[in-house]
Amino acid sequence: MCSERRSLQERDSFLTNFVQPIRDPECIFYIKRFLKEQNMRNYMLFVTDINSGLRISDILQLRVRDAKRPYFNLIEKKKRIDMTPTLQREFKAYVEGKEDHEFLFKSREGINKPISRSMAYKILRAAAEYVGLDDIGTHTLRKTFGYHFYKQTKDVAMLQEIFNHSDQRTTLRYIGINQDAMNNAMKKFKI
Repeated sequence: MCSERRSLQERDSFLTNFVQPIRDPECIFYIKRFLKEQNMRNYMLFVTDINSGLRISDILQLRVRDAKRPYFNLIEKKKRIDMTPTLQREFKAYVEGKEDHEFLFKSREGINKPISRSMAYKILRAAAEYVGLDDIGTHTLRKTFGYHFYKQTKDVAMLQEIFNHSDQRTTLRYIGINQDAMNNAMKKFKI
């Protein structure tokens, strides 16, 4: 469906638990469409993470009142991250009619409980399977944000700050830029 399908050789080269960002905007488009057709909660979970770079553990704790501000407060990291205008618009429609104390990504089980990390993974896996992607996990969304942020801004220092990484090399490796560079170099290499 999208051009990002990996060959068996590429897939086998990754460690078992190593996840990749979604590099192809077409894949992101089809995943959004797939999730939106399922339900708005799943769609908004995906959209929130790829537009904020937050960890899935931080996202699952968000409440409706958090989506009504133009920023995210990360208390333990003592950090404030502004929301993109697109995400603000998406939230405005999503939270309409919901109570401030409700979790944004409510589970269908229990009273006002967030979905679990494993449920978030299942949602993402189903969407990835739909578009034919491998090497996907809950960190994929944060890495996708980072990858596209870097591609648009080339500001690795800012991204390092957003991700709270200790150095820029860690950030570039984390978002898959180093992997891209190695793949491109190997394609051009010949003896």
